[in-house]
Amino acid sequence: MSDNSPTSPELLLDQIDALRVLRANNDEEKGLLLEQIGGKGIVEQEMVSQMSAIRPLHHPDRFEEAHRMMMRGIEVLDRNGPRPAKVPNIGPLRPIAQWLVQQVTRWIVKSHLNRLTGRICGLYEKREANSDWGNREHAMLRRARLDARRVQANSSGNALGLPTFLLGGAALTSVASGLQSLARTAMDSTLGISILGFIAVFVLGALSWVALFSAGVARRRIRLSTDQPMKALWETIGAAGKPPRDESYNFAVYAIILLVLAWIVIPLAIWLAITA
Repeated sequence: MSDNSPTSPELLLDQIDALRVLRANNDEEKGLLLEQIGGKGIVEQEMVSQMSAIRPLHHPDRFEEAHRMMMRGIEVLDRNGPRPAKVPNIGPLRPIAQWLVQQVTRWIVKSHLNRLTGRICGLYEKREANSDWGNREHAMLRRARLDARRVQANSSGNALGLPTFLLGGAALTSVASGLQSLARTAMDSTLGISILGFIAVFVLGALSWVALFSAGVARRRIRLSTDQPMKALWETIGAAGKPPRDESYNFAVYAIILLVLAWIVIPLAIWLAITA
């Protein structure tokens, strides 16, 4: 006698993704369930495309040329990137502005160099590892990896051109303590609040200009030296994702945030403090 009883409806517990994964019978079924939960996106499509590229070099005949151009670009940027930039004539504040611009430009350039050389070395190592031992591509990648490691060791260093002791906790703590004492003294009177607010607006506005100007200088120098060789190298290697970006765009955003603080937030806070 056949059982004609209706099938019981699926419970809510059966529809919870985490519990479905736990109840899976084997690892393959668990993996399929996780992929269904995660869905498909651009990243997954790029992963499939990169996995389909079996050869370690997309254009092996042009790889050595692209590698040499990349190393030359890194050399030029490492030598010229942190150099002082020409700033507008703002009177007696020009030397200070030039020094600040140089420090921020140096930080952007050095950070980009460290990130770029690290990505290149890692990419060379991985492509060397998945190339046939002893063939021409393996030999080229090995030589290029050794070159890149030497360049990375010589170009890495302190991103800021400041003595190490100035970056330590003791120096920063002393400066912060002094500023805090001045702020407490200024908050005792309306005149002090006004003066403190004016100083804050001036400092934030100046920092905004320094960040934006330095980002422009660093972006121009990076574009002139490493942008095109980097794109050519990535194209020659193939299926390597996007090349690393420098921090100039982020510093432009920081400049906008500082400008908003200088012209809107700080004056509003001063007005509220005076009228309270």
